[in-house]
Amino acid sequence: MFSKILIANRGEIAVRIIRACKEMGVATVAVYSQADRNALHVALADQSYCIGGPEAVDSYLNETQIISAALLAGAQAIHPGYGFLSENAHFANLCRRHGLVFIGPDPESMVRLSDKAVLKELARQAGLKVIPGTQALESAQAAVQAAQSIGYPVMLKACAGGGGRGIRLVRQPQEMEDAYFQSASEAQSAFGDGSVYLEKYISPARHVELQILADEYGNAVCLGERDCSLQRRNQKLLEESPSPAVSDGQRREMTALAVEAIRHLGYVGAGTLEFLLDRQGQFWFMEMNVRLQVEHCVTEILTGIDLVKWQIRIAAGIALNFTQKDIRLQGSAIECRINATGCGTLQLLHVPGGPSVRFDTCLVAGTEVLPYYDALVGKLIVCAKTREETLRKLRAALCELVIAGIPTNIEEQLQMIADERFISGSYDLTFIGSR
Repeated sequence: MFSKILIANRGEIAVRIIRACKEMGVATVAVYSQADRNALHVALADQSYCIGGPEAVDSYLNETQIISAALLAGAQAIHPGYGFLSENAHFANLCRRHGLVFIGPDPESMVRLSDKAVLKELARQAGLKVIPGTQALESAQAAVQAAQSIGYPVMLKACAGGGGRGIRLVRQPQEMEDAYFQSASEAQSAFGDGSVYLEKYISPARHVELQILADEYGNAVCLGERDCSLQRRNQKLLEESPSPAVSDGQRREMTALAVEAIRHLGYVGAGTLEFLLDRQGQFWFMEMNVRLQVEHCVTEILTGIDLVKWQIRIAAGIALNFTQKDIRLQGSAIECRINATGCGTLQLLHVPGGPSVRFDTCLVAGTEVLPYYDALVGKLIVCAKTREETLRKLRAALCELVIAGIPTNIEEQLQMIADERFISGSYDLTFIGSR
């Protein structure tokens, strides 16, 4: 096991990883930008290093500075969290070259699985239905030609990263050129990689993802699904598990397919297989996220399995000590992403409590929300025996949550979960646009 880990991230996920490390007896190193010098993750870590200016490209995307901090601190491994460098094969390879363990898949797997054409063919071989699409496009004209073959409407998507960035819906040929350059520009800014690809747009549909863990000894498990269909501009706002749209039979079938697919891919680490579920009950494979997801907490609270700790153990060469038969999805769990809707300084924070109520956050008195980074300031997760009870608990917890001084989307979350379509579980990806 590692004795010291550097966390190459910020915000609530950096805090989350530091806490997991402390529980494992592992020392931690934080890195921070000039804007984050008073951040909670800096205070919680055993050591901390400023690595640059407030812009992400100068700090949290600065590979050289992060590697230097790790070597200076004597860390053996780097945990990238999600976003920033978490799916960057060049950075993973740079870690290896300097004798550091990248807590995630090896760079070869990242390169192989980042090739959408290769990934989709491998998924098809493993028995998954794949959305028709392309590999990385060379130009807007190539996108127009591919769309003519696939048929409109289509989606442009970033080849690197995730989080809804670099995605554009294109309904007709005359929209393609602007959409292509917007998608590529956003992808370049967010991930340092402006390549994009095209796939068929399936609608109406639900966004359902399957969480997996796999070790280097061939053991793989699927920890159930999460329904992530409540999105605005491809940014997830709320996730729940299990999905109210997935039957027990579908769940068993997709679990078996997911485990087989991961073994077929030879993947090691935590990852997520993402699908669209259409109205006919067909699962269409979209892509794979080779990192920890923002919404991993939903799975943790429902299964009792700490995904961050298992990421670290797997990276240290430790085998999974449970099998698929040990996974029990009992009850219901929902997560609300609490986003800042503007800048501000935290004046008061009151966190709801009670059994199976969890609030992951980076907020402390005096925290400033600045325009440099993602708007996420916390995640409220609740769990209960039934979905009905979970909804009541979530409503009570949202009403109790107080974040004064920073404008947030708490009221919007309350409105969403009060909508009859959500209460009945009959929502899909069109939910936000039709409200």
